[in-house]
Amino acid sequence: MIDYASLPSREIDRLARNIKPGEWAIERQRPISTLLGSCVAVCLIDTGIPMAGMNHFMLPNMKKGAHDDEDILLAGDACMEALLNAMLAQGAAKHRMKAKAFGGGAVIDANLPSALSIGKRNANFTREWLDRENIPLIAADFLGPCSRKVLLVPATGDAYCRRVTSSLISTETLRREEMAYAASLLQKPTDNNKKIELF
Repeated sequence: MIDYASLPSREIDRLARNIKPGEWAIERQRPISTLLGSCVAVCLIDTGIPMAGMNHFMLPNMKKGAHDDEDILLAGDACMEALLNAMLAQGAAKHRMKAKAFGGGAVIDANLPSALSIGKRNANFTREWLDRENIPLIAADFLGPCSRKVLLVPATGDAYCRRVTSSLISTETLRREEMAYAASLLQKPTDNNKKIELF
């Protein structure tokens, strides 16, 4: 078993399981990481056993649509429920859970009024959801004009957040990537994968 507490953060990051928008992961030992712009990642930590999970969502909630099966975990309401329920199924106890949350940067909509900001809506949703579920938010780094690299070490419950500067990834690049990913979700899947050719 690797003693992650003795490793430098760069090595922990190298060994981490990376999650993307709409994904979540639960681990007992292996670190979990993600890169955030206006999205939010919530880390749920069971303080009684060495188990923690992280999710990564793009919006607080989504309207019902044709691609619900593919899109649903991109929404905070579904992604939070999926992570919580999976942790409970693996032996976590809600009364022992604590949360750490990150993201909500103004990388896509920096010029919009703050009331319309995706990042601000995501941050507000996160606080409200955790409050409703009686899970204390013990650490948070929300909002601001930056992206973030988040690293969670489940065995200790430690979470590291590095605000990413333009020398590592430009805000414009992250904005372009998030917009391209969001646009790809709106495209209808082709039926080519469903055709079977007999020979």
